[in-house]
Amino acid sequence: MHANDGRSIFLSTAQPKPRDRVAALAVVAVAAATFAVTVPFAKVQLANVPALIAGYQSALTINDFVTAVLLFSQFALLRSRALLLLACGYLFTSTAVLLHTLAFLGLFTEADPLGAGPQSVAWLYVIRHAGFPLFALAYALSKRDVSHDRAGGSATSVIVRSGAAALITLALLTWIVVGGHDWLPVLTIGDRATASLTFVASMILVLTLATLLVLWMRRPHSVLDVWLMVALVPWLFDIALTTIFDATRFDVGYYAGRIYGLCAASILLAILLVDNVGLQMKLSRLLEQLRERHGERERLFSAVVESSNDAILTMTLDGIITSWNRAAGQLFGYSGTEVVGRHVSLIVPSERLAEVDGILAKIARNESIQHHETVRRRKDERLLEVSSTISPIHAANGTVIGASKVVRDITESRRTQLALIREIEERQRVFETSQDLILVTDGTGVVVQVSPSSFAILGYHPDEMMGRNTAEFIYPADLDPARAEMRAARQDRQVRRHEAQLLHKDGRTVVLSWVATWSEPAQRYFFVGSDQTEKRAAEAQARQAQKMEAIGQLTGGVAHDFNNILTVITGSIGILADGVADRPELASIAKLIDESAERGARLTQQLLAFARKQPLQPVDLDVNALIVEAAKLLRPTLGEHIDVSARFTDDACSALVDPNQLTTAILNLALNARDAMPQGGKLTLETRNVSLDEDYARAHSELLAGEYVMIAVSDTGGGIPPAYLEKVFDPFFSTKGVGKGTGLGLSMVFGFVKQSGGHVKIYSEVGQGTCVKLYLPCSREEKPSSPTTTTANEALGGAETILIVEDDALVRKFVVAQVKSLGYATLSAADAAEALEIIDGDAEIDLLFTDVIMPGPMNGAQLASAAQQRRPALKTLFTSGYTEDAVIHHGRLDDGVLLLAKPYRKPELARMIRIALGR
Repeated sequence: MHANDGRSIFLSTAQPKPRDRVAALAVVAVAAATFAVTVPFAKVQLANVPALIAGYQSALTINDFVTAVLLFSQFALLRSRALLLLACGYLFTSTAVLLHTLAFLGLFTEADPLGAGPQSVAWLYVIRHAGFPLFALAYALSKRDVSHDRAGGSATSVIVRSGAAALITLALLTWIVVGGHDWLPVLTIGDRATASLTFVASMILVLTLATLLVLWMRRPHSVLDVWLMVALVPWLFDIALTTIFDATRFDVGYYAGRIYGLCAASILLAILLVDNVGLQMKLSRLLEQLRERHGERERLFSAVVESSNDAILTMTLDGIITSWNRAAGQLFGYSGTEVVGRHVSLIVPSERLAEVDGILAKIARNESIQHHETVRRRKDERLLEVSSTISPIHAANGTVIGASKVVRDITESRRTQLALIREIEERQRVFETSQDLILVTDGTGVVVQVSPSSFAILGYHPDEMMGRNTAEFIYPADLDPARAEMRAARQDRQVRRHEAQLLHKDGRTVVLSWVATWSEPAQRYFFVGSDQTEKRAAEAQARQAQKMEAIGQLTGGVAHDFNNILTVITGSIGILADGVADRPELASIAKLIDESAERGARLTQQLLAFARKQPLQPVDLDVNALIVEAAKLLRPTLGEHIDVSARFTDDACSALVDPNQLTTAILNLALNARDAMPQGGKLTLETRNVSLDEDYARAHSELLAGEYVMIAVSDTGGGIPPAYLEKVFDPFFSTKGVGKGTGLGLSMVFGFVKQSGGHVKIYSEVGQGTCVKLYLPCSREEKPSSPTTTTANEALGGAETILIVEDDALVRKFVVAQVKSLGYATLSAADAAEALEIIDGDAEIDLLFTDVIMPGPMNGAQLASAAQQRRPALKTLFTSGYTEDAVIHHGRLDDGVLLLAKPYRKPELARMIRIALGR
């Protein structure tokens, strides 16, 4: 229904129908015809009937007053100002008729209660007939659109004020005409009208016609407008017959005018009464429809309540159950007949009865309770977790008379909710404690959630990453592959695994192994990244160690064979030099061969050092003392353009290290530094105690956590390019150019330190210089040894018998010749099996001189052990150019082992044989 439909039922707003217009025209036509017939007989005198006049005046008063009341009632609903003016007009005329009646002498009383004379009575008649057209004209001029024609304020106060204004106006006019009886124009002389009355009546006629014209022009017309115009027509005829066409009182015109006046007052009243009856009938039909609809709604409501899956019950304010639906019976186990009329405590656990009293108190205060979670009891005594919504029930006057309660079983949902909360909590704990990096991003890669592990892995707190795009944290070279993986994860809807480098807050790269997936419902990417940086570094170190080990095996093998050759060369060159001592040209050639052999021997020693296969003789060494001695040696060696300085820590711990090899390592580092500073510079030797923890040890293979003494050799040279840093320890790698180095210096240092159980670290910046740090394990000895200088003993011979075991025939022949030249008796064997046969024989043997590395099932160490079992007094001297682990363990010779390293010269051979035989 539209908003304006309710207004169309009132006469003042309803549009006239064709039948309304036809009926109005018919009434006007009848009135006009009757007027035309009556005018010729208007002056015919009739009998005086006072009762008719009294009835007429009373009817006019009642009709106009009832009409005013009906119009005021419509105003109270519509609040139309125009309607208010018209209602005031009818109130004005009804009161004016009443005053005119009271002033009419002899009509009801012999005395005039108003004290009015005959002219005042005539003027009251004029006031009444002029007042109504004026109010009707005001009504016509005030008509506007309904939405704008509304009076403000209370309807009652507006009606009272407006009615009072109309009555006050009438009272004022009455006072004027009564008080001014003697000076007002004379309207009647006796029973006849004067010219003044005729003139005034003519003006009233003109005013009435003007009102009709304005009403006719103010369109659209309402039903009220049409019948108001109809009422004005008899009003015209009333004035004309009673003031213009009649001759005196009680003639035809006089009585006919009164009839027209009564008709004019009755037309609108009759229409309003008919309309009111119609409204009553409409209201009756509407109420019947409302009752039917209400009954239908009640039935529908009952059906809804009964079919609801939620338990619904009602109760009085003292807790007595008044209704109980099917779902309530299923929930609590009671039927409606079992609970209706009983107290609600029937389904409430005893410990919660006070809760019910509190709820009913709130309901009584007209308060609603939403989603109240509590516990209730079934008929079988089982407890239920329920959620209740309780609302007050109101009577027609708004008073709270009870409560309605909707109860829902949340036992299962609460269990599910708790499980969900637990699952969320578990996931949150995993998220917060995960060592992996967990990222959640939107579809464009913007971070919406990040785990706290981001600080440990990338150096960023979670709030520093939130709202930023992941592209800001990915290493540029890995950005396109990462985007491709994201697109693939979104298209395939499968878990994707890939590896990418991310940028740490400090600028370094972090390698992460990612598991990525896309959630279509959440419209989110989920990433779990495992930090692989240390693993990749360890793998790189392992590959480097494997490479170095492989190269070491190769170089060790080459050094072994080369040492055998050098042993023959260096030993033979001495004999050759003695033979050509008197021939200078041949002696110089012999010296050249000797120097070349010596150079080859040094080369094989460097190879063995790199391969960590050289025989070390570590002692508890005072590192500071050795550095002091090394600095003295370096100053003349490096030249005056190199400034050598040393910085020591006073409490530097001693190191378990071979002093000769350490000196050689420092010398190699110093020579490399010199070559890096061709224009001069500064070389710094430094010692310091350091502690390497478990984390550092895990990051570097073959290193144990503990206390170390650090020896640093730093220069101010040109530095090493980053591309070369990983290769500097590789054998034969050099940046000095062809012919300017063997490329074995740093390799020897690396192998020696590793063989000694230490660690090497190199730091370099182009244009700034290089620093090589040697970390050597601290010794537990309290009194470290100082480096000492050894002197070679004089080569002496003897007459003992020596069993020489050497697999290389050339070396074997050479050694036999050398030993014989020293006066010893010799026996020889090519391998361990042959040597054991000799040992098992009857020949006297004083010394077993055996190579360590030999083909066959037994090496030199195993041969010596077997020989000791057969001949406990037999002495042993080992020789080798490549020892492996046969007689050297953990970087040092086994206890009681004598080793003559290849290549060697005759004096070294003689000295070691005498030492072995003298033990």
